[in-house]
Amino acid sequence: MDKKIKVLMVDDEERFRATTSKILTRRGFDTIMAESGEAALEKLAENPDVIILDIKLPGMDGHETLKEIKKQKPDLPVIMLTGHGALPSARQAHEQGAFDYLTKPCDIDVLAGKIKEACHHGKTSGNEKYKERNVLSVMIPIHDYTTLSGETSVGDAILELRKSFKSKVSSASIMETGHRSVLVVDRDKKVQGILAIADLLKMILPGYLFAPKPSMADAIQYSPMFWEGMFAKEIEQKATLKIRDIMSPAPFIIDGNASLMEAAYLMIKNNARRVVVLSSGDLVGIVREQDLFFEMDRVMVCL
Repeated sequence: MDKKIKVLMVDDEERFRATTSKILTRRGFDTIMAESGEAALEKLAENPDVIILDIKLPGMDGHETLKEIKKQKPDLPVIMLTGHGALPSARQAHEQGAFDYLTKPCDIDVLAGKIKEACHHGKTSGNEKYKERNVLSVMIPIHDYTTLSGETSVGDAILELRKSFKSKVSSASIMETGHRSVLVVDRDKKVQGILAIADLLKMILPGYLFAPKPSMADAIQYSPMFWEGMFAKEIEQKATLKIRDIMSPAPFIIDGNASLMEAAYLMIKNNARRVVVLSSGDLVGIVREQDLFFEMDRVMVCL
């Protein structure tokens, strides 16, 4: 197993340090926290692989801290975090030796990708080109995805899916978004299907809306009177259904060691937005279209 990447996060916002530590730990990183530039310099003794540094800090600001870090550890990659109105300052930091800069709030998927990219860059020569990664390297681990039994009711599934949004944390510097679907698994954690928001929307549409009807019925169907109250009524009536009765088929499967091109081909060929990832036959994660997009961005940076 590869050694965990050790990340030093430098920000004066206490909530940011606490929530970011939890998020990155779940993503497989080791985290070190510092509340100021001065504290960050002391933490260099713990040998971080990558530093995430906020530009706006009390006392020694991000620019001063970056300058001192580069004096002590010139090859240590530093990613700067900046507000929307501070791009010139971020570009200045980039010119001063920062590996890259990201605008706050930053999505966790983008940040995690940049951390891995920076770590790889720090261990290679400046002339080495992008090294292609496999599906395991870019997927969302299964413990970060909601899984439910097919016997779960639609009502309970809606509540669980909502939690996937509510449990995601954010601060002024980082945000984590919900995954908009749940995997349906059996007792052995074998994937039986997937329940997406689209499945819930299809569920509440009465079948008679799509049945053959006289042409004059069209005018009635789309009148305000026709639709009034239907949304809430259908949800109430179908809340006790089992999700196995409304879920979509199980997503396509890919081996974790497969290439990203194979994942892209599988998605496009089958019009799939996400693919289940297995390793030695076990469910280990999900790779989504946005994960491949973030890797596209990584390739562009390395060109």
